[in-house]
Amino acid sequence: MNQPVQQKKSPDKWIVLGVVVVVAIVALIAGIWGFYNSVVEKQEVVDNAWAKIQVQYQRRLDLIPNLVETVKGYAAHESETLESVTRARAGLSDAYNAADSLMKTTPDNAAAFERYNTSQAQLGRAFNVYVNAVREAYPDLKANTQFENLQKQIEGTENRISMARTDYTNTVKDYNLKIKRFPGNLFASFFGFEAKPQFEADSEAQSAPKVQF
Repeated sequence: MNQPVQQKKSPDKWIVLGVVVVVAIVALIAGIWGFYNSVVEKQEVVDNAWAKIQVQYQRRLDLIPNLVETVKGYAAHESETLESVTRARAGLSDAYNAADSLMKTTPDNAAAFERYNTSQAQLGRAFNVYVNAVREAYPDLKANTQFENLQKQIEGTENRISMARTDYTNTVKDYNLKIKRFPGNLFASFFGFEAKPQFEADSEAQSAPKVQF
């Protein structure tokens, strides 16, 4: 006599649902965790790019006083101090002090970043005015070896500033896109990630000071 075939029991649907939910939660946590780590890495790249800009701006701040002192030393041999150079030097000094006071600025504060950028642009313009005044007043200064060396160092620094600003712009663009695109934007504000400010275009400031005689 044939034995009846026993029907296999189907898995409990609640167990299956539970497994699906757990897998979904784990996948979500993994995705959020991956997003967080990715943004942190991009933020570090931005901070590093910003640090490189500050290094070059600081180098310019260190070189400008040396160049001014060289001019003053040369001018001491002149019979009189030219008013145009004195006036330009005063403007340069004011712009220098303003820029120096903001050197600890970070890109985390958009308003402070704008003030920082403005101060550096004003310093560049004031330096151009000063150099032009010196060029007109002391055309023979180009023969001074120390002045010539400082001239080359400052020009090289301005070129490095331009390159560092370009690198910063690219890294900030990458970072900002990361936290603004869906679905990253859903978690960015939760973790406190905010967009970084970019440099404002300044046609005058973008031109490296010309220290040519």
